[in-house]
Amino acid sequence: MTAVLALDQGTTGSTAIVLDETGAIRASADREIRQSYPASAHVEHDPDEIFATTVAVGREALAGAGLAAGDLSAIGITNQRETTVVWERKTGRPIHPAVVWQSRASAAICEQLRADGHEKLVRERTGLVIDAYFSGTKIRWILDQVQGAQQRAEAGELVCGTVDTWLIWNLTGGRTHATDVSNASRTLVFDIHRGAWDDELLALLNIPRSMMASPVRSSGIVGEADARHFGAPVAIAGIAGDQQAALFGQTCFAAGEAKNTYGTGCFLLVNTGDRAASAKGGLLTTVAWDIGAGIRYALEGSAFITGAAVQWLRDGLGIIGAAAETEALAASLSGNDNVYLVPAFTGLGAPHWDMYARGLLIGIERGTTRAHLARATLESIAYQTRDLIEAMRGAGQPIDVLRVDGGGTANRFLMQFQADIAGIPVEVATIPETTALGAAFLAGLAAGVWKTADDLRRRRTITARYEPRMSADERDTLYAGWLRAVERSRGWALR
Repeated sequence: MTAVLALDQGTTGSTAIVLDETGAIRASADREIRQSYPASAHVEHDPDEIFATTVAVGREALAGAGLAAGDLSAIGITNQRETTVVWERKTGRPIHPAVVWQSRASAAICEQLRADGHEKLVRERTGLVIDAYFSGTKIRWILDQVQGAQQRAEAGELVCGTVDTWLIWNLTGGRTHATDVSNASRTLVFDIHRGAWDDELLALLNIPRSMMASPVRSSGIVGEADARHFGAPVAIAGIAGDQQAALFGQTCFAAGEAKNTYGTGCFLLVNTGDRAASAKGGLLTTVAWDIGAGIRYALEGSAFITGAAVQWLRDGLGIIGAAAETEALAASLSGNDNVYLVPAFTGLGAPHWDMYARGLLIGIERGTTRAHLARATLESIAYQTRDLIEAMRGAGQPIDVLRVDGGGTANRFLMQFQADIAGIPVEVATIPETTALGAAFLAGLAAGVWKTADDLRRRRTITARYEPRMSADERDTLYAGWLRAVERSRGWALR
């Protein structure tokens, strides 16, 4: 049997799947990782735990499939994207915890960049906005926090990378310091038109170029995982940031095809082909992938807190025991009774880009129950996705059908409400782990498991399709209430 191991290192955990040549999942494994919140709106991970859990789930998935590493054609890697690690070149030891993509730690650095008038340059070169979301200001922030780090970086003693780079470095014993172009495009210092690090942007943040990984294609052999990790050497042949991997896993290969992933956050991407479409209305222009025919681009809208808000109901408030409970709770009500949750726990992403917005629960009365909170939380996910769809329409990228994946797609209330509030059909992928699937597809293409993208497209199936049932008047009234609530959440942390 020909098989590919996909390693999916995400915000809340590490997952591995073993995929055979038919595109079927033979086994999977997952483990949660710890989140740390050392200060208000700061989010961190332990880099060593990230790597250890990734290897552990890879071994577990292989064992579950009854395979040895020698049976694998390749490894594909996908990752939480902007999360940033800085480590010692000689020892591989991190000098600071990983700063997670959600973290607002570098907000002040972003404010200074804007005040100095660099927004236009950053937007033109990178397709991004200046925001603490992205990796470049996180690198700068880490170098500022650790005594002597800037001097060590300038001496060539320190390197950095997003989670893909950290995993590849450790899997190859430090022999390979690489990142694919999709991850590189999320750093604020990568010219997406030239496909290279930008010296002017690096200088703005005073980041030595020697720290940066080599940008490589998303599909192609970049290194070999040491035998000590899985039992035999295995080629690493596919890399993509999680949202680009999901776009690939959903086989959105043609311009205009779109997907939305329901995970910790929601991420809506539309393939724009070989054209780096001008981003408007708070959207981002990003690299989708490079599988050997040149860079392909996407328009992206990101909502930071969606599934993480359901986790908050469970872990923060303790009003549910499991995420699945929210479906029945929400459905127990005939409507939302004008209760809205704006889960701006770490600010608002697209299309608002407000680093200082904070969470807001509004409309509560004496009769408000945990069912209202559960419903408001699920509805907030769909409202944020409609925000992104509206921004896409405004940028000239209308979406006729929404392909969806991720853990949230198991919630039937959420999926129906998403179709209703967006006014378009929603198609649920049969395999919800399309992020890992995309990484496996990228690796398998490089290793010859599949020959063409058409081979992959034929393997796409859906498990459900939700049609809009809500009237236009009701849809617009509910959405108008959401927009009012969002406006009240903005700029809160500045007061």
